[in-house]
Amino acid sequence: MAKLYIIPTPVGNLEDMTFRAIRILKEVDLILAEDTRTTGLLLKHFEIQNKMQSHHKFNEHKTVEQIAAKILSGENIALVSDAGTPGISDPGFMLVRECVRQGVQVECLPGATAFVPALVVSGLPGDKFCFEGFLPQKKGRQTRIKELATEERTIIFYESPYRVVKTLTQLAEYCGTDRKVSVSREISKFYEETVRGSLEEVITHFSTHEPKGEFVIILAGIKSGKENKETEKLN
Repeated sequence: MAKLYIIPTPVGNLEDMTFRAIRILKEVDLILAEDTRTTGLLLKHFEIQNKMQSHHKFNEHKTVEQIAAKILSGENIALVSDAGTPGISDPGFMLVRECVRQGVQVECLPGATAFVPALVVSGLPGDKFCFEGFLPQKKGRQTRIKELATEERTIIFYESPYRVVKTLTQLAEYCGTDRKVSVSREISKFYEETVRGSLEEVITHFSTHEPKGEFVIILAGIKSGKENKETEKLN
C-alpha cells in the first residue's frame, strides 16, 4: 500500500539529514515542498533527482483531496517543509488529516525539529511541557499570554528576530520579570546561541545585541519559577 511520508529536514546543519530520509526522497513518486527553491537546494546537495510540487499554507486546502487520491491510486508521496518536521508550525496538518480521513497510510520519520534541542539545553524541566508555537500577532495575543502566565509546565514558543524582544517584554509584563527563560537561536547552525536567565536579563541581552536568526523561547512554568526562586533564597 502506498504511503504519505512526512520527512523532517535539517533546521541548520545539513549533516542532520538521516540516511533513511535521503533514501525515501529518492524512491517516492513525488515530493511536496513548502518552497521548491529551498528544497531544490537540499535535493541537489544530496544528489536527489525527483519530481517536486509546491505545497504550502496558501494552497494546501485546495489540493489535499487530490493528493490523498494519488496515494490511494498507488503513488508514494513525501512531504517536506523548508526546515524541521512538517506539521509543527509548518504546513502538513491538513494533508495528514485528509489522508487519515480517506484511510491513507501516513508515516512520519523521526528527525529534526527546533524546539527539542532548545528544550533539552534550557536547563528547565522537560518532563512536562506545552508547545505554543507562534503567538497570535494581533487578535488574542495578550489574552493568550495572560492565560499562559499561570501554566505550571514549561512553555515553548517560536519567534522571529523582529518580534523576539517584544514577545519577551510582554511575557515579563504578565509573568513577572524574574521568571526564568532560555532563548535559543540559529539551532544547529554556525552561530547557534542560547541565552539563559530571568526575563529581565534576557530582554537586556537582546536589547543590546541585535536579534538574528530564528528563535525558540523556553519559559519556565509558574511552579518551576517559584521553585527556582526559593532555591536561590536557600543558597
